Amino acid sequence: MTYSGQCLCGAIRYQLSGDPTVVAVCHCRDCRRSAGAPMVAWAMFPETALTLTKGQPKTINSSGTAMRSFCADCGSGLFYRNAAVLPGVVDVQSSTLDDPDALPPTIQIQTADRLGWMKQVQELPEFERFPA
Repeated sequence: MTYSGQCLCGAIRYQLSGDPTVVAVCHCRDCRRSAGAPMVAWAMFPETALTLTKGQPKTINSSGTAMRSFCADCGSGLFYRNAAVLPGVVDVQSSTLDDPDALPPTIQIQTADRLGWMKQVQELPEFERFPA
């Protein structure tokens, strides 16, 4: 299988080959702060599955051995690597895929850090677009 994706502005495009090892929603504090979101969906692939087809992300050390890559132009988070914990693995923010529905999460991780209100988020009123 082949997947492709990009950052918000399109300055960085990537392609993934094969299937992910796991697709997870992460609730950890680092992911939340990095994305500015209550959780982040990740698809884990072997590092060799990732090919950059346009642009070059900026990479920072976010905590210890954790390296986070993002678009320096628009700020979109893209990749996570941690050679000490996950050698040879790249986590890709699956919401940046051209078809994010192609890789739905199958597990939730770091639930000890989950925001309390996330447990009931499905109970909130829904609007297909902005409420009137």
